[in-house]
Amino acid sequence: MNIDEGFLARMREATRILQDEGPMAATAAIQRALHGTAPADTTVAPQDAELRDINPLHTPNTEPATASQGNAHARLRRLSRTWMSAMAAQGAEDVEDVEVREAPDQAGKGRFVSGSCTNHAGTRAYKLYIPGSYTGQPLPLVVMLHGCTQNPDDFAAGTQMNAVAESEQCFVLYPAQSKSANGSNCWNWFNAADQRRDQGEPALIADMTRAVMREYAIDASRVYVAGLSAGGAMAAVLGATYPDLYAAIGIHSGLPYAVAHDVPSAFAVMKNRKLKSTSRNTAKPFGHTMPVIVFHGDRDATVDSSNGDMAFAQCVPQSAGPGAGGKVETSGTANGRTYTRTVVHDAQGKAIAEKWLVHGAGHAWSGGSSKGSYTDPQGPNAAREMMRFFYSHQRNAT
Repeated sequence: MNIDEGFLARMREATRILQDEGPMAATAAIQRALHGTAPADTTVAPQDAELRDINPLHTPNTEPATASQGNAHARLRRLSRTWMSAMAAQGAEDVEDVEVREAPDQAGKGRFVSGSCTNHAGTRAYKLYIPGSYTGQPLPLVVMLHGCTQNPDDFAAGTQMNAVAESEQCFVLYPAQSKSANGSNCWNWFNAADQRRDQGEPALIADMTRAVMREYAIDASRVYVAGLSAGGAMAAVLGATYPDLYAAIGIHSGLPYAVAHDVPSAFAVMKNRKLKSTSRNTAKPFGHTMPVIVFHGDRDATVDSSNGDMAFAQCVPQSAGPGAGGKVETSGTANGRTYTRTVVHDAQGKAIAEKWLVHGAGHAWSGGSSKGSYTDPQGPNAAREMMRFFYSHQRNAT
């Protein structure tokens, strides 16, 4: 990558534009600079790792760095820090999503777009799947939150949610946790500061969702969020704090909302030590109806399956009971694994909550692909079952 003085001058100009004209104009200026210098190859070279972590707009190179290039990289890093700090100072109302690059999805049908979102809480990158059938008509959006050590590409490959979205005509947004926020790429669901509306990571994910909704024709009544493990726990956080944004949530091998406040309490809840020593009311109800579908393996040694029970109970309104349709349990076999499915209906008889306990399954996405991590090819297809459940719910539907 040849970073010349002209490129650096354009980056300095972008910083000035940010201050004078705002983030949208600055983003356009930076994209013009990058498009004029970035190579087509996207393989990450070691010397680019630091720059990539600082500035998600950076496109890495594969050429050996010279001494002059090293000096240029150092100057560009300083400019990047200035630009990102200024972006963060703009506040939540000026959130922008920045398209970095675009490529076909694995099936070659839709598009998989990279971008980032910045607000007062920081910056996170994302991948967005755009179905091949999209021509501007309003479509649903599913937000997918990966687990620890994962990233959007890995999570998309393992869950195969893009293929489901292609057949069901749906957008899929994959926010990416940053190592600077959590060294294991876990969403910080256990931090008190990341369990509140308009704060921390919930605010980042919600603003990222809104940014995509502004950029594309998204059906605002059909926006959903799901996740695996730490991502499932963060989906519960979003269900508790943003019922005006998400119509339903999916929690796979996850945890309830606000049952931990730091790392030690998080591990205690994961292993069920805290839940065993207290009542089943440890996970307090949301206080509002939030349709939920829960998946959990009964041999999960990482997150005890009792957490799935607690997360499920949080979302079920107090009015649900035997007189309102109650709980109906069915059993079956899917792709080599048996399961027990529990359904709760509301007073009108509509299914508002489902829990799938997959027998013999561990800490892995049920019915997933071996192309991704933390997947179990056996068992019911969680991606398809979640999409089916989501499509039966609309926010503010009458």
